[in-house]
Amino acid sequence: MQAGTTVDTIIQTRNVSVYYGEKRAVSNINMDIERNSVTAFIGPSGCGKSTLLRSLNRMNDLVPNCRVTGSIVVDGIEVNSDKINIEGLRQVVGMVFQRANPFFKSIYENIAFAPRFHGMRDKRELDEVVERSLRKAALWDEVKDRLHESALSLSGGQQQRLCIARAIAMQPTILLLDEPASALDPISTMKIEELVLELKEEYTIVIVTHNLHQAARISDKTAFFLMGELVEMNDTSKIFTAPENKKTEDYISGRFG
Repeated sequence: MQAGTTVDTIIQTRNVSVYYGEKRAVSNINMDIERNSVTAFIGPSGCGKSTLLRSLNRMNDLVPNCRVTGSIVVDGIEVNSDKINIEGLRQVVGMVFQRANPFFKSIYENIAFAPRFHGMRDKRELDEVVERSLRKAALWDEVKDRLHESALSLSGGQQQRLCIARAIAMQPTILLLDEPASALDPISTMKIEELVLELKEEYTIVIVTHNLHQAARISDKTAFFLMGELVEMNDTSKIFTAPENKKTEDYISGRFG
C-alpha cells in the first residue's frame, strides 16, 4: 500500500469465537475486510469458514445452542448488540447459500417478494426492482420473456443467479456467498465468477469456496482457516505465491485438505 493511502474497512472482527454448545468451532478471529472488495475464505471442510460467514449477519441465531462472542462491526454497526435490528442487518448484509433455494413462486415473485413484504406496493416500482436486480445478476436477457414462469424451471446456474438477484433486490451493501458455485457445472461456475467480479463495483463480497483456483481468480484478499483458527490473511496474490505460514503453503500446494 502506498504511503498516505487509507483503507476503507467495512467489516471488522475482534476476538470472534463461535460455539455450538460447549464446542468452539471458531476461535478468536481478528480481521478487517475492505469495502468494494472480494474476500475469499478458504480451508478444509469443518474449519469454520461458513460458521464465521454466517456470523456476519446473525444467521447463526437460527442454529440451536450456537453463540457468538467478541465484536463484529459491519459498516459501523455492532452486529452482536442486543439492540440491533436483525431484519435490518440482513437487508444490509445479503446472503446466498451453497445450493440455489428459489421460492416455489414465479421468477418475478422471487425478486418482488421481499420488497413487497417491506411495504413496496407500486407495481411500477416493483417492476423496476425486478428488472434492475435481474440485470445486475446478468439474468435479465435470459428470463425477461418468462418472468411469470416458475423459478424452478430455470437451470441450476440460473437459479443461483436468481438467488443473487433476490439478495440484490433489498439493496444490500454486502453480499455473503457460501460456496455459491459448488453444485454447478463449469460454464455456470464461470458465469457466477464473472458476476462476482462485476458486482464488487457496487458491493463488498465475502465468498466461502473450496475451489482454490476460484479464490485465486476472483478475490482481492484471501483468508486461510484451519481447525477454527485464522492462519493467515493477505492479498490473494501473496497467499498463492508467497504465503507467510507453512500451513498455508502446505494447503495451497495440496499436501492436505
